[in-house]
Amino acid sequence: MIQKILIANRGEIADRIIRTCKKMSIATVAVYSEADKQASYVSMADESFLIGPPKVNESYLNVDKILEVAKEAYVDAIHPGYGFLSENVQFAETCSAEGIIFIGPDSKVINQMGSKIAARNLMRQAGVRVVPGTDGAVSTTQDALEAAKKFGYPIMLKASAGGGGIGMQVVQSDEELVKAFESNSNRALNFFGDGSMFMEKKIENARHIEIQILADEHGNAVHLFERECSIQRRNQKVIEEAPSIYISDELRKLMGDAAVKAVETIGYTNAGTIEFLVDEQENFYFLEMNTRIQVEHPVTEEITGVDIVEQQIIIANGNEMTVKQGDLSIDGHAIEVRIYAEDPVTFFPSPGHISVLELPEGPHIRNETAVKADYQVTPFYDPMIGKLIVKEKDRNKTIASLKEALLNYKIEGIKTNIPMLIEIIEHEQFLKGNTTTSFVENYYLIQK
Repeated sequence: MIQKILIANRGEIADRIIRTCKKMSIATVAVYSEADKQASYVSMADESFLIGPPKVNESYLNVDKILEVAKEAYVDAIHPGYGFLSENVQFAETCSAEGIIFIGPDSKVINQMGSKIAARNLMRQAGVRVVPGTDGAVSTTQDALEAAKKFGYPIMLKASAGGGGIGMQVVQSDEELVKAFESNSNRALNFFGDGSMFMEKKIENARHIEIQILADEHGNAVHLFERECSIQRRNQKVIEEAPSIYISDELRKLMGDAAVKAVETIGYTNAGTIEFLVDEQENFYFLEMNTRIQVEHPVTEEITGVDIVEQQIIIANGNEMTVKQGDLSIDGHAIEVRIYAEDPVTFFPSPGHISVLELPEGPHIRNETAVKADYQVTPFYDPMIGKLIVKEKDRNKTIASLKEALLNYKIEGIKTNIPMLIEIIEHEQFLKGNTTTSFVENYYLIQK
């Protein structure tokens, strides 16, 4: 029985996990770097341990130190959150070898789905359509040019082991491909220790739709409907909503059934997300699978009433999850916006001292953040400092409440992307639901 959990992460997701643990009467252990000593999750946890300097390889990626703390604190399990070690095969294996429960899927499945190339092949076996692309890694620029002739431009160049938009770039010509191939491969090697690249045909005017799944060790698997995640900058999401205004009931069932079949085929357990691209003819293609909880999970929780972190813990404990497909339904509409410490025009990070922070409040508002007034935002981590989630009965009411909340989101001392978020949700195309992956490029950047 899990009685104490170490959260091997930081920021708002650490706060989020601790809240559910408190609800379940599970003791928590936080780890933090020198840069995060002020963060709220450090004081929220029952125990907190300093694990190193600000650099991630000396703190949040320091497997030996994290496991040392886990053993010192006598924890039963580790929740990796998202990012950092959440999809690290060696970390999951080491936890198991040390007799510590890793709250996530089996390491073999993480390994299979962590390679975008291997994942594509597995999805084919499960009968799920994939985006046309190379079947294996592309090793040289010349090989990439030959592949481009087969698929035609535009092409999405991707790092096989990548995530968060790193090592990913749209190329429109041979000249662009030659320039992009080596630089993205080197970047992927630096970030992920794997410079393997592959290529996919870019689906024009696509929507990025993902299906949240849960599966346990007792043969139960469900989907929690879809999230619309098409509003992105630099291939990283900034606005997510559930359900998607674009998805019909028929298509929703088809995509949900495909996602469940996929996880059953690969023997997946715990929480995960199957990501799809949907074209203008409502054809959907497998994009990738995230074998962890997602940043945007709150919108799914809001429309289903399911605490995804709670289900993760129940499943990791070896129990049957308490969610059944027939009991799930969509209630209302939820939108999440990511608050970044960045320049809203250039998207460059804007670290600094937060002198004032006043969060909007209300019955339909949910704030996820680990920063506060008199907090120093450092340049060492992702610039996301919080998430604002709003839920109402329908999409129009949600957008109106979200706009009001953003106008009341007072933060001083650093630049944030709040002006960008307001401009997007006010745009007539967003209001109409015309949210494709090229939205920011077509309707926001073009005005700058």
